[in-house]
Amino acid sequence: MKKTISVHVFFLIFLFSFLILISCGQKEKNIAAEMIQIQDKDLQEKNEAIYKTLATEGKEKSYLSLDFSRIEKPASLDEFSQQFHFPPIRQGNTGTCWSFATTSLFESELKRLGRKEVKLSELYTVYWEFVEKARRYIREKGNSALGHGSEHNAVVRQMKTYGAMPAKDYTGLLFGQKEHDHDKLFQELRNYLEFCKDHEYWDEEKAISYVKSILDKYLGKPPETIVVDGQTLTPKEYLEKVLMLPLDDYVSFISFKYLPFYSKGEYKVPDNWWHSQDYYNLPLDDFYNAILGAIKKGFTVGIGGDISEPGNSGENNLAIIPSYDLPRKLIDQDSREFRFSNRTSTDDHATHLVGYKEKGNETWFLIKDSWETAFRGPIKGYFFYRDDYMKLKVLSFMVHKDAVKEYLEKFEK
Repeated sequence: MKKTISVHVFFLIFLFSFLILISCGQKEKNIAAEMIQIQDKDLQEKNEAIYKTLATEGKEKSYLSLDFSRIEKPASLDEFSQQFHFPPIRQGNTGTCWSFATTSLFESELKRLGRKEVKLSELYTVYWEFVEKARRYIREKGNSALGHGSEHNAVVRQMKTYGAMPAKDYTGLLFGQKEHDHDKLFQELRNYLEFCKDHEYWDEEKAISYVKSILDKYLGKPPETIVVDGQTLTPKEYLEKVLMLPLDDYVSFISFKYLPFYSKGEYKVPDNWWHSQDYYNLPLDDFYNAILGAIKKGFTVGIGGDISEPGNSGENNLAIIPSYDLPRKLIDQDSREFRFSNRTSTDDHATHLVGYKEKGNETWFLIKDSWETAFRGPIKGYFFYRDDYMKLKVLSFMVHKDAVKEYLEKFEK
């Protein structure tokens, strides 16, 4: 009897264990992870990480790089399909790339829209951006970002309020000055506004009057009127009657998972100091294809993103993602998001996309750039961005709405 019971107990234990195993197997099957699949055995040529040195201000600095001579790339500007733009100019020792890039975009847009070719003043917009940045600082009692930088759509904001003017009428350079340098200007501006905060001095009218006196000291006072074809016009009249730029037609895009896709919201970077909520959020594939589609349709694009990268070389006029960072086939929404969240992708710089070149299975983008690194290489004032760099490191862009109609239609009205 005991032996029979033992056999029965053993059988029941075996049967129960078997059922558990089957159940676990089914659960594991149901929650199988999504796998990353790589179809090709060879992803791309390996880029070896190497250290180089750069001499700056009498000191040698070591930095991580790669052998750019091995990169197959366009040989010259002539290989690119280009849209009209004025030659690149230097922004000097300033944080005004946002104005140089967007002003260049609007110059190209004027040509595309059938207006006159006119070189516009970047520094006129910069002057008023400093004023409005200080105004918000005073109104928010010091609780507002204070820096050199801004975004493409800041130019739209200031033009709507203050107008525009040709570069010849306002250079932002004092007599005898050949290059822009805003170090002393910004130091004095910051010191004054911090003084206001420390002493709780919030008289907006008087504070802004003093801010203007600082700007006049370093940039010169902007003219209240200009003469155009024999007519005396205010900057706003010049914008509305001569330029006739459709400022409401320019739209800005980002691609981040902190917002629902196909919705609008804030670009969460310090240079969006007024917390604009007017950014359209696209998934990465749409984001990239919108940029590529725009330049192919004949539109130029203001772009912003990260340039502090081993694959970004002014000496070689190139920007790529080296294999030791991330193989290009593995660039996706999540790898982009990861770098934004840990601040290895930051909103460093604004530039102007003016052309493209399809070469084999790669697309290259011609970037007009005002920062000093763009003038170190043989092709002054330009970078060639490879498609992998655009996907991983370009964080925002602004373009005319007609260039991206099919993407805007995906957003709820």
